[in-house]
Parts: sequence; structure tokens; C-alpha cells
Amino acid sequence: MKLIRTVLFTLCCCFLNNSNVLALTTTFYIDDLGRSVAVPVHPKRLVSTYDVDITIPLIELGILPIGSHGRLNRNGTPYLRSSARLTGVDFDNSSISFIGATKLDLEKIVSLKPDLIITEKNRSTPIELLARIAPTVVIDSSKGAPQVYRKLAKLTASQVQLGRLERRYAMQIAALKNSIGSATITASVFQSLRGKLSVYHSYRALGQVLRDAGFHFPELINAIDPGQRISLSVERLPELDADIIFSPYRADQASGAATEIAHMNTMLANFCNFLQACRSGNYVLVPRDLAISNSYAGLQAMATMVQAHLIARPKQNSLPDEPIKPADSAFIP
Repeated sequence: MKLIRTVLFTLCCCFLNNSNVLALTTTFYIDDLGRSVAVPVHPKRLVSTYDVDITIPLIELGILPIGSHGRLNRNGTPYLRSSARLTGVDFDNSSISFIGATKLDLEKIVSLKPDLIITEKNRSTPIELLARIAPTVVIDSSKGAPQVYRKLAKLTASQVQLGRLERRYAMQIAALKNSIGSATITASVFQSLRGKLSVYHSYRALGQVLRDAGFHFPELINAIDPGQRISLSVERLPELDADIIFSPYRADQASGAATEIAHMNTMLANFCNFLQACRSGNYVLVPRDLAISNSYAGLQAMATMVQAHLIARPKQNSLPDEPIKPADSAFIP
């Protein structure tokens, strides 16, 4: 029975793929795996296999996919991670169909009759299976929001909207650079993760803003390959010190910020004593779902948060005798 279903699924996919492609004007697109894919010039029925890195950018570009990967809350209700906060769009107030969380529902995707599927480089669903349903393009989200958006804008002919997003972000970065002036300010971003320090070369939207604005980073962070992260033992915490430290926390949990501090203290009691940034009140807790988003809305939120802290931050030359309680983010989403 399983073999029969597999054969029927494959035949159905091949039929839909051929009929959809033939009905539309196509062009060839080179994706981030170097594959040349025949894609519709003006796709109408897009399916996204990753909510954070594909669906949200599409929504910001003015494109509502017909189907998207999502998450399930404790009640089993599907949602798009961070989308309601960043775009106002979710499954419950849009026409986007839920196609699965941990595992994609391929039969559901087939029923949606997509003319283009956009997937992320590290998704678990084999590209070969998706390509049987519709032309499938692979995007490498580790290259950062601006590059992801340019690729999606080219695929969906939404360059005009992209231009507006880029202009807004450029003005925000200009304002941030103006706040920095000629000063050399170092920044560091890390969080606790299963008893280790999780450190990225650039922490997604937050890291993009910091690097675009001209912040400097500890040597340890700069040594990490772009797009990658490492796990460190807490003994190396002093190597991550900087003028300002940003610490992402789970904002979707009521005690998220307090939990992050508790995890840090569990790894190293009174950890704040070992960091100049923390002792001087420059340890800033940041909502993780905004900091990690590959979106222009995330970039805007992070630029606002960083600039607000720059304006209000304590002077570096007046360190208190006693550790200061780590400050929560100055940005209120």
C-alpha cells in the first residue's frame, strides 16, 4: 500500500509540475546551491518551507504565500514564528495554509497546486521531493536579510517594495552611525544554551545592525566563520567582554529575561562580576525572536534598540563597586 501511494504521489507531482510550468512564462534562476531552475516570471502560488527566513520576508515584500511551514503551540494551533509581532500576519488572519511544522505535509503541498516552492538550504525535506511538486528554489539564509530579500524580490518581481525597505534601513543605519560618531565601540552578543555560551559571528538581525553601524567585536567573535556559531565553556566568558553586551532571551516566556540571567548564574555564579560591560550597566537583554529574525522589521527593531541604549548607556569611566543588575532592553516592541 505504501509503495502504491508513493507511486501515485510521484505521478501526481510530475503532472502538476509539468502543467503548472507549461502554463506560465518561465525564466532560469540560479539558486544558492548553484542549481539552474526554470521558474515562473510572475509566480502566483508560492509555498514557503520556512516561516522565519522565507515566509516573513515574502510578507514584507507584499507577497502572501498560499502555504507555509509554521509551528504548533501547546494547544496544537499553528502559528508563524515571530510573524504576528513583525508583520501582523499569521495563519489565523490570512489565507496562508499551514503545511506542517517539524515534518512537511507533502500531500497538502500538492493539493495547493503551487507554481513555485521556496525552501531554505538547511531544511530537512529533500529538495528532490519538493521539485516533483513544483519548481523549487533554495535560499541560503545565513547570508543575511539583505541578500535573502534581494533574491526573493527577484523571484517575485517585488523590487519596488524592496527598494522602500532598503531605503528605510539605510536611514536607520545612518542615524545609528551618527550616534556613534568617531568613537570606537566594541559589542558582543551571546546567550546561554544547554550549559554553554552560544556565540555567532553575527547574530542575525542584531549582528547585521551592529556590523553595518560600524561596531567592533572581540577577536574571538571575529574569528568565527561568517554565518556560523560556536559553543564555548563559561571559562572563556571574559574573552567575550566588550563596551556593550547584548544577550538574547526568550520573550515568548513570561520569565524569559530572568531565566536567561538564571542560566548564566548557574554556569558561573555572579557572572556579572567578570564582565566590565555588565558591571557598568551595559549588559542589555534583547527579545530573541526579534534579534534572530531575517527580516527588515527585525533590523528596524534592533536598530531602534541599539540606538536607544547608546543614548542612555552609563559612562564607561564610572564603574560601580557593586555589580549592576543587567539592564533589560531599552526597546519595547
